[in-house]
Amino acid sequence: PGLFRRPSQENPMPLAHQSVIEACTQCAVQCHHCLAACLEERNTDAMAACIQLDAECAGICQLMAQYLAQDSRFTEDLASVCARVCESCAEECGQHDMEHCQACADACRACAQACHKLAA
Repeated sequence: PGLFRRPSQENPMPLAHQSVIEACTQCAVQCHHCLAACLEERNTDAMAACIQLDAECAGICQLMAQYLAQDSRFTEDLASVCARVCESCAEECGQHDMEHCQACADACRACAQACHKLAA
């Protein structure tokens, strides 16, 4: 039946996937917020790694949510990479005291955990 499997009343998207989609979406939102807030900091040079990882993490989390919604056959592979990027972003953001960095680190850790479960 075609290239794509669509959720329907009879065959809805698995609930486990929905929770990972939500974790990825929340992580992407927090990363975008952190990136924007870091650009407003006095010393943006000191925040360069954080800004770069925020951008990378937001991008892969958005892609991960898209792959999950499409029930892609590459979901498990991407989940492993997404978890690694989220862990790196969480580590970097966790080093900064700003509230936006701490909120981002928390969202990244939650997303990494969700993706690890999916990749296993």
